[in-house]
Amino acid sequence: MMGIVLAAGLSLGACTTYDRYGYDNNRDIRDAATGAAVGAAVGAGVGAVVDGLDPLEGAAGGAVIGGIVGAIASDSNPGWYRDERGDCFYVDRSGRRVYDYDRRC
Repeated sequence: MMGIVLAAGLSLGACTTYDRYGYDNNRDIRDAATGAAVGAAVGAGVGAVVDGLDPLEGAAGGAVIGGIVGAIASDSNPGWYRDERGDCFYVDRSGRRVYDYDRRC
């Protein structure tokens, strides 16, 4: 059962889109899916050990908590992108592009 939960969680990480330069534009989704998969695995393990808690219930709770933590942690680290001219930038919290012309991305 835990293998099924892990396979389902990890397959969500493939649902990202890439721009024409090959850079991931949906890092938040990938990080949330990874957090959900790890949370499901840990939750299933806790559910198997704790009396009165089913491993499936633990996996479901762990997936929810792990997905939230993964999405929040993803916001704290800006992703670098390449624009049409090949320059590297990230988007700040105000939605503005911040360029670093010395950086390779």
